[in-house]
Amino acid sequence: MPPPADIVKVAIEWPGANAQLIEIDQKKPLSSIIREVCDGWSLSGSEQFALRYADGPQLYITEQSRSEIKNGTILRLAISPTRAARQLLERIQSHGMDARLEALKELAKLSADGTFATEFINMEGIVVLARLVESGTHFGEMLAFTLTAFLELMDHGIVSWDLISLSFIKQIAGYVNQPMVDVSILQRSLAILESMVLNSHSLYHRVAQEITVGQLIAHLQVSNQEIQTYAIALINALFLKAPEDRRQEEHTNPLDLRLTEMASTLAQKHLRSIILNHIIRGNRPIKAEMAHQLYVLQVLTFNLLEERMMTKMDPSDQAQRDIIFELRRIAFDGDNDPNSSTEKRKAMYTKDYKMLGFTNHVNPAMDFTQTPPGMLALDNMLYLAKLHQDTYIRIVLENSSREDKHECPFGRCAIELTRMLCEILQVGELREYRRGDGHPAPIPTPTLQDRGICRIVQKAGTCRLQLVQLKCDFSYLQCSAPFHNQHMHTAVFLGVKVLITAQ
Repeated sequence: MPPPADIVKVAIEWPGANAQLIEIDQKKPLSSIIREVCDGWSLSGSEQFALRYADGPQLYITEQSRSEIKNGTILRLAISPTRAARQLLERIQSHGMDARLEALKELAKLSADGTFATEFINMEGIVVLARLVESGTHFGEMLAFTLTAFLELMDHGIVSWDLISLSFIKQIAGYVNQPMVDVSILQRSLAILESMVLNSHSLYHRVAQEITVGQLIAHLQVSNQEIQTYAIALINALFLKAPEDRRQEEHTNPLDLRLTEMASTLAQKHLRSIILNHIIRGNRPIKAEMAHQLYVLQVLTFNLLEERMMTKMDPSDQAQRDIIFELRRIAFDGDNDPNSSTEKRKAMYTKDYKMLGFTNHVNPAMDFTQTPPGMLALDNMLYLAKLHQDTYIRIVLENSSREDKHECPFGRCAIELTRMLCEILQVGELREYRRGDGHPAPIPTPTLQDRGICRIVQKAGTCRLQLVQLKCDFSYLQCSAPFHNQHMHTAVFLGVKVLITAQ
């Protein structure tokens, strides 16, 4: 006959004594069980003791967690969380360095326990640890254990990060900025700064003013993937919390930028190449946490496109209209007659806009009033025209010279491809990460142009040959049926593949 469900058979250890094999009645108060265990070893003051797991994290057992005890579990009688917190707090403030080191080492382990953390924090233990860090007198193992305990305690969410002083932030940032610092200290310092940014709006600004992009780049070039992961995590945190008006700014000297401008700096090829060469193409396999952080960085970077994607073109804005004029000039200016009349030039412009593949030949600005893709499509077209002129002119002329029934016009194609690419990449969506999500691609620029839309438009032109054989036109591409839309999707996915593999 099986034992009652409320009875759990366990072993309980105590240093220097034989283990007790007892049956715990889950209906009895935990204090009564501890008293019985203490009586078995003739220990007085049972209220000063508690039960902990002997293996794993060795967490304290409370009335709330006791239901998790399983048959055959090995427990340990230990001093109570209150007593342990008081003793450790006294030892941490002692003058003996050896005693202080041992106390901090033990504290680093116990701080992961929520029950102990509550008691230690209630005794102003966080304040004591912060003062130890601010003093700048701790180094090596002692400092590493101090930072570990501090981070573990703060991660319980019992006290607010807003209570952290500026001097503490400067001290932690100083460890990150040092060219040579112990790996364990650097790792914990990066993690603390990340938590500050994610958990406090006011601390974001303080942290961002203490760290520059150039200082973080050094940590991306080390061989320790754990350090690289924490550095990317800090980048992501600052990126995520950056004010919108600081995300899109352009700069000329990226390495001197404060991390308030981290998002815009991701557009700089130097930082992207560091991530590509030292992390993605490194000699070590990418671990799960690094893969997650790279995925988050990809998502955040792609989401910089959202503003342009959702911006409609203003047909009355001359600066925006000038971009369309530039597209026409690059493709057709060689055919212009400077002595032609205004009416003739107007007719010629209309013809040129038709050859460029716009739907509205008279006022092509109207083609960019639909969102998505909005102005992002025009940005992509201008990028291709300016940086890949030969390719741009060839695509325009090849497609504009074909019969209407086989056309794949550049303008409409680029607009549709941009829209579909934004849909595939889920631009503007903060989505949950699942293992296996993302691609081993370099961190993209905050524009799709670089190695993206340019290659995809060319792939679409290649796929057009299949469409010609099927006698399809562009309207066929835009049908909602999956079969009808598969060729355009093929072009987009082939382009994305090229974007990934061509790096």
